[in-house]
Amino acid sequence: MIDPDLTGTAGRHRLVIDAGNSRTKWALVHADGGLRQLGAFSHENPLDDAQGDVVARTAELQWDDLPTPADIWISNVAGQHVAARLSAMLDARWPGIARTTIVSRHSQCGVTNGYGEPAQLGTDRWAGMIGAHAAYPREHLLIVTLGTATTIEALRADGIFVGGLIAPGWSLMMRSLGEHTAQLPTLTPASARSALAGKPGLTFGTDTPASLCAGCALAQTGLIEHAYLTWRAELGGAPVRMVLGGGAADALAPALTVPHTRHDHLILSGLALIAQDEVATLRHSA
Repeated sequence: MIDPDLTGTAGRHRLVIDAGNSRTKWALVHADGGLRQLGAFSHENPLDDAQGDVVARTAELQWDDLPTPADIWISNVAGQHVAARLSAMLDARWPGIARTTIVSRHSQCGVTNGYGEPAQLGTDRWAGMIGAHAAYPREHLLIVTLGTATTIEALRADGIFVGGLIAPGWSLMMRSLGEHTAQLPTLTPASARSALAGKPGLTFGTDTPASLCAGCALAQTGLIEHAYLTWRAELGGAPVRMVLGGGAADALAPALTVPHTRHDHLILSGLALIAQDEVATLRHSA
């Protein structure tokens, strides 16, 4: 769909930003709705000023050659410190450009929020569902995001979000075991992937690191597969498309025994649709 607010001037686009718990992802949105020039930077410890300087320099390098956007749309679930740091970086790069931080609504872009208090739903999950509903219209969906937290949303083909699940993510599970036990190592995602490398599927570990990372991985995949089978049963056996994304998807996807579709930019795509919808609503109400 062509966005009329981004046409008429050469190079017009908007910037969409997904500030998650560990990383900030961003993309340019062109008039045709397509995402261009995607990027990301880490902010795992938002209270660390030294890391904040590194994050700011990384963002500066990534954004240095970008043209001035028409506006900026943000989903932030990382808290006020990340919001303040992001605001300072945007002020330094594009002072005066209009910025909007989205909220989860009762309904938008064909999706109806099943929460009793819609604003309690994380805006990343809200934008992700809107992106998924647009990408796979008229399909029942199970949307799985494997990040710092593992989140699962059951979305009906008519756009009604019936509910979801939240669990510790794969890396958080492993880190928690290392930090709260006397003899287990603290595994990073990189070391966990190394422990699993070359092993077809997830098998019983023959050393502590392999046992730990495989056990946490099976906890993730078991949750996901149970949610998938439960959702299909609630729909009377109707087909369900599982849409999988997030930083741990590469490591965990091979262990899944149910069909799934990879899509790593649902939140950014949903943000683009939310921005287009809200700008159009404001224009028509003016």
